[in-house]
Amino acid sequence: MNTSTADRIAAISVSSTMKVMADADKLRREGVDVVDFSAGEPDFPTPDNIKQAAIRAIEANFTKYTPAGGTAETKQAVVDRHKAEFGTDYKPSECIITVGGKHVLFNYTQALVNPGDEVIIPVPYWVTYKDIVNYAGGKCVFVETDEKEGFNLTADMVERNITHKTRIVIINSPSNPSGSVMADSEFEKLYHITAKRGIYLLTDECYSHFLYDGKPYSVASIANSKPTVLVAGTVSKTYAMTGWRIGYGLAPEAVIGAINKLQSHSTSNPTSIAQKAAVEALNGPQDSVPQMLAEYRRRRDFVIPRLRQIPGVECSIPAGAFYAYPNLRGALNKGGIKTPLEFADRLLKEASVAVVPGEAFGTDDHVRISYATSMKELERGLDRIHEFVEKLG
Repeated sequence: MNTSTADRIAAISVSSTMKVMADADKLRREGVDVVDFSAGEPDFPTPDNIKQAAIRAIEANFTKYTPAGGTAETKQAVVDRHKAEFGTDYKPSECIITVGGKHVLFNYTQALVNPGDEVIIPVPYWVTYKDIVNYAGGKCVFVETDEKEGFNLTADMVERNITHKTRIVIINSPSNPSGSVMADSEFEKLYHITAKRGIYLLTDECYSHFLYDGKPYSVASIANSKPTVLVAGTVSKTYAMTGWRIGYGLAPEAVIGAINKLQSHSTSNPTSIAQKAAVEALNGPQDSVPQMLAEYRRRRDFVIPRLRQIPGVECSIPAGAFYAYPNLRGALNKGGIKTPLEFADRLLKEASVAVVPGEAFGTDDHVRISYATSMKELERGLDRIHEFVEKLG
């Protein structure tokens, strides 16, 4: 009997962020006082009006199957909210509801990437991009960005890496892990470059509302851009609903149809109750969003100067999202530590602070710190990191 797993499973790795979170949780269960900077999720509770909508759904027995691609009501709420925010004009038939934002990204690659197709991914990148492309049999083409320029990406950087095999360009702005934001003008320029060549431009808008300067932007707002733009969105971060697992895609009807077919044989429908909660999140009051953003700004403005006080540590200022991405180059090669992976491992074991090593995001000198946690925890954790680095010598 052959007990080995399929080759496609060997092509992917365990999510680094999930692994660090699991390691930190294991230590907590053992009684260790862990400060966890690994989790990429808001520490705020889901707003009460959203929770009440879910309760009403349960009480009304809205607990059965829905269409595999989500209810008409949820799709309408998505397209209405996207129109209100960005001026787009999607129809419900151009929308699919998924089990979280990660799910729609996975579905896009499965539906569109053939073996050998190239997918352009800027570095640093969110950990899952590489693995979902590999799982689809595609080839990742990484585009390096300049840390001295705040990891900012330009259209020219991407264009230099386009070949006849390029199928998709993935842009995550604001970025996880760097917090960099692609300028609207560069995004538009990139759209025209990709559209001219018939290449899909996938915009991951997970953190679109957490922008510290300027207004949120969607490349899908460009007139007549629908044929080659793929929108990936989620209510997880915007409304502090990570555990509810509701994401969405906005794309050409043919792409949505392909994803719907795939989803009907994999997850089937997103949870009925969570869809009702998402409808309330999208249609209801939006005041919780600027409140969260203001708090993230306050935390960012504490975290970055504090990191820069640590010997050998440099850190660019994130323009969006809720992550710091400090460069440890000056702190490595001390105490026998040579890589961010080793740094993160020893930091967790010796100082009980969880961070995600930069190797997971495609860089060799960084760790990711989520400041989506309380000021008290930020103070405790950064003090521990500072002390840990000083002890290295």
